[in-house]
Parts: sequence; C-alpha cells; structure tokens
Amino acid sequence: MSAETPAATGQFTFRRQQFRAWRGERPFWAGLFVLLSGLPIAYFPYANLQIGHLTLAMATTAGAGSLIIGVLLVVLGVSLWFQKHVRVFAGVAAILLALVSIPVSNIGGFLIGFLLALVGGAMAVAWAPGARPEGQSAAMAGTGTGTGTGTGTGTGTGEAPEATDHDTTMLRPVDGVDEPNDLSGTNPANGANGRHSAG
Repeated sequence: MSAETPAATGQFTFRRQQFRAWRGERPFWAGLFVLLSGLPIAYFPYANLQIGHLTLAMATTAGAGSLIIGVLLVVLGVSLWFQKHVRVFAGVAAILLALVSIPVSNIGGFLIGFLLALVGGAMAVAWAPGARPEGQSAAMAGTGTGTGTGTGTGTGTGEAPEATDHDTTMLRPVDGVDEPNDLSGTNPANGANGRHSAG
C-alpha cells in the first residue's frame, strides 16, 4: 500500500496552487531578497572566525548599527509580503539601508547583504500588480476560496468589487467615468444653485 494517497496528492496540489496565487499577488521575490539581505549584515559583526587555534573577531565599532540595519531589512522584507502597498517605500528604504551598511557593517556583510538588498529593493520598486488570468479566477470562483483585497468588501469569490483599485484598495468613482465629483454646492449639474442649507 502506498504512503501517498490521491487525497493527499490533491491537497498538496491545491495548497501549492494556493501559495502560487498568494505569491503572484505581491512582490514575493523582492521581499525574500530583502529579508535574506538582513541576515549577513546583522550576523557578521558578531561572528568569530576560527582558523585552527587562531580566533578572528570580525566585530566592528558599529556592531549595534549593523544589528539595527539587519533587523530593519528583515522587517522590510516581511512587510513587502504582507503589506504590498508599501512596496515603493520599502524598496527605497532597503536600497538606502544597503548603502549605509557598506561603512557600518563590514562592507555590507561582505557584499552579500549589500547586493541582496540592492536587488530586492530594486525589484520592490519596479513591481506592479498584474491582472489575474481568466482561468484562475474561474477556478477560484468555483471553489469559493480566494484571497480578497483586504478591504472587507469581498464578494466571497476572491475577486474585488469593480470599484476598487487592486493596487491601493482606494475606491474609484463609479457613477461618472470622467466627471469631477464636485460637492461644493455651486455646480448646476448636481442640482444646486450656490445656496447651502443651514442644517
């Protein structure tokens, strides 16, 4: 009897596709690179290299600064995964922290953390949300599972209402396509003649 049952295979495939859909809706790889860049930047100033009986301490005078830069990069990487609307801020902040890590943290974690933060920050700034493929939205609607947009106004099928912007979750005007939304009371189009009621 096989240890792998068809139900387990189907469940694994469903979870993999679910993770793939989650990953496609956010700058996943940018967040991963920025997160990984913080580890060598924070680690190397506190590490000791053992060569035989010789111990080399790679600690710098700004060890606390290296730890702060590394922790900030890890937090920025996680925020790119779960708060995709801050991607431009997080990308620029990661690039600036990478540049600051060169003099502070052993040449940016021996250039490993520096390069990872530069690439991840650039990917975060350049990332733009794409449209969901038609087949995938139909499959998600059929299963009744979806990720929603985080605004609390989802329809239960995983798709956002038509009036929301998928990138910033701000409402767009629905009633008029290009008409300005003038609420001043002086526009004859909205039935007002410039007089305001007191109550």
